[in-house]
Formats: sequence, structure tokens, C-alpha cells
Amino acid sequence: MDSQRIDMFLATTASKFPPERLMMIKERLEQMDDARFYAVQTIDYRDPSIMLAVSIVGGTLGIDRFIIGDIGLGVLKLVTGGCCGVFTIVDWFLIMNRTKETNFEKFMMIL
Repeated sequence: MDSQRIDMFLATTASKFPPERLMMIKERLEQMDDARFYAVQTIDYRDPSIMLAVSIVGGTLGIDRFIIGDIGLGVLKLVTGGCCGVFTIVDWFLIMNRTKETNFEKFMMIL
């Protein structure tokens, strides 16, 4: 794999992955063939900053959790009103890291 393409990919998506996993991602990309690399590029990675904004606006309804694929927690937040607002506030601190982990899981599924 061309190191310039890998560096470009990491430059544009590094903020969407956990920082401690970036070296592993780079190593996996170096071992990847072109077809899988194109598949990795086409994945819709969620932006953690936008997910924080969604969590602030619609976190009580669980919209943030539905978007990143945590359906169970989304239903829990929807039914309980964000556990009376407590889980909504806690999620404001957790949603960015959870979004990055979800993006990493999507990346690993392609491998």
C-alpha cells in the first residue's frame, strides 16, 4: 500500500478514531490490499464533535445513541427521558469517545 495514501487517509480521519489506536490502524492499512483500502475509505465515519452537538440537543430522546448504533441504550434513554436527565448529562462526557470506538469497530469489520 502506498504510504502517501495512508498518510492522507489518517490526516483526514484521525480525529474520528481513538488516538491510542492510530498506530494499529496505520499498520493494518499498510498490510491491506487496494480493494479493502477503498472499502475502508467509503465507510461513513461519524464525527465525534457533531455527535456531541446531537447529544446536547436530542440526548434526552436517545437520538445520539440511535445514530451510533447503540439501539438498546437509545431505547432506554427514549423511554426514561434520559434516565430523568442523569444519563443524558453523563452521555455529554462519554459520547465522543463512544463515537470514536464505534468508528474503530467499523474499520475493524472491513478487515
